[in-house]
Amino acid sequence: MTLQLSPLSQLVLACGLLAGSLTQAQTALPAVNMPANRPASLGWQVCQAIKNDARAQLACYQQWADAQLPPNTPPAALTTAPANLATGTQATEILLLPSLNTEAPDGKPIGCRNTQYSELSRFWELQRGTDCDTFAIRGYRPISVAFVMSGGVTPPETGFSAPPAYRHAETKIQLSVRTKVAKGLLKSGEADEDDQDSLWFGYTQQSYWQLFSANISRPFRTTDHEPELVYIYPHQIALPGGWNYRLSGLGLVHQSNGQSDPLSRSWNRTYLMGAAEKELGPDSSLRLQGRIWDRMRESSGDDNNPGIENYVGRAELTGSWQINKANTVGVTLRHSLRSQARGSTRVDWLMAPTASPNYTGLRYHMQLFSGYGDSLLDYNKRRNVLSVGLSLVDW
Repeated sequence: MTLQLSPLSQLVLACGLLAGSLTQAQTALPAVNMPANRPASLGWQVCQAIKNDARAQLACYQQWADAQLPPNTPPAALTTAPANLATGTQATEILLLPSLNTEAPDGKPIGCRNTQYSELSRFWELQRGTDCDTFAIRGYRPISVAFVMSGGVTPPETGFSAPPAYRHAETKIQLSVRTKVAKGLLKSGEADEDDQDSLWFGYTQQSYWQLFSANISRPFRTTDHEPELVYIYPHQIALPGGWNYRLSGLGLVHQSNGQSDPLSRSWNRTYLMGAAEKELGPDSSLRLQGRIWDRMRESSGDDNNPGIENYVGRAELTGSWQINKANTVGVTLRHSLRSQARGSTRVDWLMAPTASPNYTGLRYHMQLFSGYGDSLLDYNKRRNVLSVGLSLVDW
């Protein structure tokens, strides 16, 4: 006579047979081999069915827990808790699970903070291992608050015949953020070292605030807005002298004071860029970045800034020396690329507070600017500006 069992009865019988077989192993922890592709819910249910042998059930749970760890995780360690002589409690072995880096779901350091990669790679997320994913808010240019002294101040156009007298001492505030909107469009790979291209949107706002002019109600003298779209294509091209050419880029930028006609000042331009770097040590490096741009044509009736490219310039070269973890010096040169040479020179020194040299975000910031284009309001007036304040970078 043949006994027919339902599928549920067959599962219960199989669990009973598994528990009985595991009960026979009394001298060593039995091994319970679970396939790597077995669903996690079935893994712990198999262990739950082992009722008759606590040691076998513990071993089963341990194997299931090990299977949940990421690949190449160090094995768990055993240590011994000391005996309690007062109560007579014996020494007990304690299982210490390996510590995991919980900054990211896969246990790896967050890409754009992973210091095993270069500064440029982390800043523009040039490699898969430096990826911090799309639509994460990151810093772009320094976010700054500074005290400013200049050789001259241009009052805004208000339509009054006698504009208020503005002080040469004022405050400069700069906000600048960016986000990656797409990645791996033309270049990508599976390994962490593989390059991947990206598309970014950035926004920078710079304001001059007459904080010390109480007699005229402390107005904002001028505010410039600069939205920007930039495509970054990564390279790893060795150059002479230990330099490495890391990226090429294409950008579209609009700059405006946010006013309507007849007070509006704005212009649009496209640019090409490239950047290279040289590692000098664990916390020291050199970086060079160049941009050349072309102004998008406007009719004479719509041109708010006639000949602005002859003053602000048509090309820019920035050199940066990270001396150590706490100090960075940068120089930015702009040139009109015409026989009547105009442009500007800017020198920046950023220094981390001595109380927290390992925190790379907050910096004391000193800047010296000389030339044209410090703001749209002053684009055709030469200014010498010294600013001292605090900046937030690399956050």
